[in-house]
Amino acid sequence: MLHIFTFLRLIPRLAILLLFLSIAQESVQAQTQSPPASESELNNLSPAQKDAMSKARRLLKLAALMSQQHMYEEAISEINRAQSLIEQAFGAGHKNVGPVLIQLADLYKAKGNYKQAAALLETVLTIAEKAFGPAHLNVARVLNNLGAVYYEMGDLVRAETFLSRSLQMREKMLGPDHVDLASPLNGLAIVYEEKGEYARAEALMLKALQLRRKNLKPDDPRVATLLSNLALFYKKHTDYAKAEPLYLEALQIRKNKLGEEHPLVGKLLNNLAELYEAKGDKQRAEPLLKLALDIKEKALGPEHPEVAVTLSNLAALYFKLGDYARAEPLLQRALAIYEKKHGANHPDTIPILGNLSSVYEAKGNIAQAVEYLIRMNDVREHHLALILTTGSERQKSLYLETFTGETDATIDLQARRAPNNLAALRMALTTVLRRKGRVLDALTDQIAALRRRLNPQDRELLDKLLAARSQLAVRELKGSAQDDQTLRDVEIGKLEGEVAKLEEEVSKRSAEFRAGVQPVTIERVQQAIPANAALVELTTYYSTANARAGDRFSALHYVAYVLRREGDPAFVELGEVKPIVDLVRQFRKALANEQSSDVKRAGRALDERVMRPVRKLLGDARLILLSPDSGALSLVPFNALVDENQRYLVEDYTFTYLTSGRDLLRSGAQVQSRQEPVVIANPAFDQTISRPGQSTATANRNTAPNRSIDFTRLKIEPLPGTAAEASALKRLLPEARVLTGAQATEAALKQVAGPRILHIATHGFFLPASTEQQSRALADGSSNASIARRSENPLLRSGLLLAGVNKGQSGAGEDGVLTSLEAASLDLWGTRLVVLSACETGIGDLKSDGVYGLRRALMLAGTESGLISLWQVSDLGTRDLMVGYYRRLRAGEGRAAALRQVQIRMLRTQNWKHPYYWASFIPIGDWRSL
Repeated sequence: MLHIFTFLRLIPRLAILLLFLSIAQESVQAQTQSPPASESELNNLSPAQKDAMSKARRLLKLAALMSQQHMYEEAISEINRAQSLIEQAFGAGHKNVGPVLIQLADLYKAKGNYKQAAALLETVLTIAEKAFGPAHLNVARVLNNLGAVYYEMGDLVRAETFLSRSLQMREKMLGPDHVDLASPLNGLAIVYEEKGEYARAEALMLKALQLRRKNLKPDDPRVATLLSNLALFYKKHTDYAKAEPLYLEALQIRKNKLGEEHPLVGKLLNNLAELYEAKGDKQRAEPLLKLALDIKEKALGPEHPEVAVTLSNLAALYFKLGDYARAEPLLQRALAIYEKKHGANHPDTIPILGNLSSVYEAKGNIAQAVEYLIRMNDVREHHLALILTTGSERQKSLYLETFTGETDATIDLQARRAPNNLAALRMALTTVLRRKGRVLDALTDQIAALRRRLNPQDRELLDKLLAARSQLAVRELKGSAQDDQTLRDVEIGKLEGEVAKLEEEVSKRSAEFRAGVQPVTIERVQQAIPANAALVELTTYYSTANARAGDRFSALHYVAYVLRREGDPAFVELGEVKPIVDLVRQFRKALANEQSSDVKRAGRALDERVMRPVRKLLGDARLILLSPDSGALSLVPFNALVDENQRYLVEDYTFTYLTSGRDLLRSGAQVQSRQEPVVIANPAFDQTISRPGQSTATANRNTAPNRSIDFTRLKIEPLPGTAAEASALKRLLPEARVLTGAQATEAALKQVAGPRILHIATHGFFLPASTEQQSRALADGSSNASIARRSENPLLRSGLLLAGVNKGQSGAGEDGVLTSLEAASLDLWGTRLVVLSACETGIGDLKSDGVYGLRRALMLAGTESGLISLWQVSDLGTRDLMVGYYRRLRAGEGRAAALRQVQIRMLRTQNWKHPYYWASFIPIGDWRSL
């Protein structure tokens, strides 16, 4: 499992140690601006206070000298004496105590005792805000120091908060080009880098370096700090040509200014060695690492975290050389240092635990390899749960992507090296349950937290988010050839930034949710699985052992995990992804054409590769709680697969689709509906969409219209089936509010507030992102396949059309196009079921965290369950399916079981027996009776 070293390095987090020089300088500046009583203040002091100040100053100078000689314990003792003198003379909360505590915090940081440093700095912050007011440079400097310390403690949330406050205060007081901005810019860049926001991180690093180069001498050590951090960034991203000269320049500055034996010189030697190792020059790397280790041990002591960095990197070098006997003790020593200094849950233990797992796997000790990987994943989960409480959707996704390699390594070890090891199996399934669809889960929970309390401020925030998303959707979808593209891009970028800011604010407002997060365990998920059911988790992972030379895709494999209410989990390896994707493409092509005679053959072929191996693990389960992967299999109607007896699976099984088995943990938490059912159907589209230079065309497919539309090419035809569907539903749901014709507007839909059922029957659309994506799209045969790229955001390329769309007027300033981005802001908190009786409402962009389209939007909006489509559906066939579905729901059947019974009836009806008619809709979410 050599690839684990590719993903798990100590470098990214420990770059913050390079902030120490900046922090120390900040502390000196703070002391210079507010030392223990200025000369003018000394004249107003009593003789006893003057004497105390004089003695304290001498003690602090002595402590500074001791600190330079790395005599930390002695220095701390002198500072404590100085603190006692100042507090006796002025009081514990006096401003003169602040600089003393800052100097003491610096020493604890140098020793790696970050918790003590943070506690001291929190006290200093309180003192500074009281003494100078909340908007003062001394306060900004303390905030900067706190941000750096909390980063070291692994708390990215508080680190970003403090550093951002420091930066904002400095910009306001000093202007955007002052050199003092460099320190918080540098700290924020490192935070963003760890969270996966690489472009943002690089921009901040470059800006910080520019400020220091412009305002400081070329050989200033503070310039070297930023040179080194930027080099580290480029090294991580394999841009070695940029990294090496930056390292060498920084190293020369440090040697000249600090001497050959300074620990910051040792840090640079360590990083330079890592660069050479990455370039394959191991002969130059090893002596540099040994020299760095020697310098650090002499200067910092053998148990400093910086020593652990070099120990781990030296171990990685020996691992690559196949010298596991030398690698193991180095990693064990590094782990002991971190756990002693920071505790077992510190993020810096993650790469060491992963690397130890790799060493034990290489040595054939699978049991220990599994043990360390379990520990690694537990630490990761601890921090993941905290970090996902902050940031926009994009920021959350970027962070999750930074450790996909860890997930792959976990599944790979279990499936390839330990297939019969129960501990490994439970570890792999737990990891999948924790991480699959996690961003969607976090966003849903945060919005739910606001919906639960919904005070006026929260309501205003959610209204602003909906309005911003609507403006972005209108600007994206209403562009024309006459637009100034540069101006349009600027406007869109501004709107995207506003949406992201509001999403971040939602995260902040719902931060109290983090205290209520319960751990995801196999046992808790099992308790939510019915006795007659099985959870089937399908996922992909990269296995380097199975990769063919030059073909990374060959290493991508499918695996299925099966969990019942009782007993141990089970799994089966399904093989390479590519052949399965090819079968999915063939199957979907056959399904989308009601004339296709190839559908059973295609369904049998796909079943043989995917579900037949899984069926052997199902036992007597007939309800399948299916969590497909985020790729091709998420677009497959599993009920239309054909088993070895030529029976459709719908004849023997009931399926419901989940984002992850983790969804089951909230399935029992019902929320009271606030409105009676709402039915929106047969909107009055008014007139055709016509664009300059384009001809209109009918949307007819054979003689019956489909519920899909191509904005640029097709004439929007009425859907007669939706009118009849609405009439039938009014009889079945007499309490429902039915909006048709001119009443079926986007404005009316956005006003719904937790209806028990929401049924929408209209045109649906999904626009592929680009020509390249269209050529790879699984939805072969879709009328949308020729649409040009409209937006990078998949939630802006899918949605529903409503009344007045042709005139761009759909009530209250709306345009009649409800994008998925806007649908995600609907208030469906308390809605038991949403039925999207339209085309392609279940497809979207396939991303690592799920299918980005209306399917995702419904979950974000808060619905308990949904019914969505996977291709262009028949208008009349859909009408019959929906009427039958609601009849069975009214009779008390479960949401998934009712659909199955209707599908079986249609399967046995001559006019509707082709799966094109009955298999297009799939249930998502809760399967139980309404």
